[in-house]
Amino acid sequence: MVELSSVISKFYNDYVQNTPKKLKLVDIYLGYILLTGIIQFVYCCLVGTFPFNSFLSGFISTVSCFVLAVCLRLQANPQNKSVFAGISPERGFADFIFAHVILHLVVMNFIG
Repeated sequence: MVELSSVISKFYNDYVQNTPKKLKLVDIYLGYILLTGIIQFVYCCLVGTFPFNSFLSGFISTVSCFVLAVCLRLQANPQNKSVFAGISPERGFADFIFAHVILHLVVMNFIG
């Protein structure tokens, strides 16, 4: 048990010291989206899925937002500059916003 706590402590300290603030903000957003998806799923299990399209579109929206945010985090990470050589962080953010607009248009259309 002592080894596990030391590993977690080292991981947390490395994260705090070495992760840029931009990535920490994206991580907070990822946590928020994850929590939202969990709450939606628990609500569906407890209350039911009467307007099934609403639940489905909301849950698909949270999963898609999570995936888009992970893509943004990958593109904004300075350690991945060699992988995304031709894409600046600003371009990655613009792609993220554009994809979100399209995603939410589709979700609103699906709710119908």
